[in-house]
Amino acid sequence: MLKDEVRMEGNQLKIFDGHCDVLWKMWENDDVSFSDNNHLHVTWEGLEKGNAKVQCFAIYVPEKIKGESAFQVALEMVAIFNKKILDRYSNMKLVTSKSDIDSLKENEIGAILTLEGCDAIGSDLSRLRKLYGYGVTSVGLTWNYGNAVADGILETRGAGLTEFGKSVVEENNKNSVWTDVSHLSIKGFWDVMESADYIIASHSNCHKICNNPRNLLDDQIKALIQKNAAIGVTFVPQFLTDSQKCTITDILKHVEHYCSLGGLRNIGFGSDFDGISSTVENLHSFKEYHNLVNTLLKYYSETDVKGFLFDNFYNKYPKV
Repeated sequence: MLKDEVRMEGNQLKIFDGHCDVLWKMWENDDVSFSDNNHLHVTWEGLEKGNAKVQCFAIYVPEKIKGESAFQVALEMVAIFNKKILDRYSNMKLVTSKSDIDSLKENEIGAILTLEGCDAIGSDLSRLRKLYGYGVTSVGLTWNYGNAVADGILETRGAGLTEFGKSVVEENNKNSVWTDVSHLSIKGFWDVMESADYIIASHSNCHKICNNPRNLLDDQIKALIQKNAAIGVTFVPQFLTDSQKCTITDILKHVEHYCSLGGLRNIGFGSDFDGISSTVENLHSFKEYHNLVNTLLKYYSETDVKGFLFDNFYNKYPKV
């Protein structure tokens, strides 16, 4: 329902964004810094201007990296995260628990390290444990294709969790780490519903609104809601609409559909900034987040919008 009065401006509300690919962009091009507005959607300045409070940074090892090299590349991205982001920006703080978020000062922004796809760990749980040690608190099992854990959504075989994959989920459970079902095959998704204690779909939209295989079917969405999972609406244009023009209104259609299925307290945002080549109109980088927020405030209460932007992800973050 349209609200008669907008009581806050978008730049006053704090944001917890569940997914970006800055580390991959910086790994691909060593000359790109975290202040490079010409090459990055997410920069330190952008996070400040966009009123970020917590940003998740994905370790995404591109598919072209095969075998043993994949784990080395993952470690190189951890090094970029530490040396080129945390060390150079004193107000950017590593977050590995809710208490870390609670401890952030007014001018500080939390950084959560995540893994997008378990290709990097091969079939070695010790590598996963090492990544936990570096601060990873969310683990996406696949990218679009298959690995030793499970099949991704574009793998034609469509297999679910392997025995090793079940061990990965169990390890996440033991360590209070999110298991991320974005990109996962449908069978893998249902296997995770049965076995994972802490579940997130960090950047996934609604199949009913946009017929893309990466988007979630209604029965999957209902299962996530029943599991009290966090669900991040993503800004990837081809996951938002079949139209060539993508606007903030298209994002709202997915928010509303999640709400219609009972997901009011599950919805967050996982922008996928820096993992996308095209962007939503008036939402070309993090510093334009306020355009989305101001639109949300026209249609939802402040409490609901605060939930979408921050509270729902925060409340479901498993590390106390």
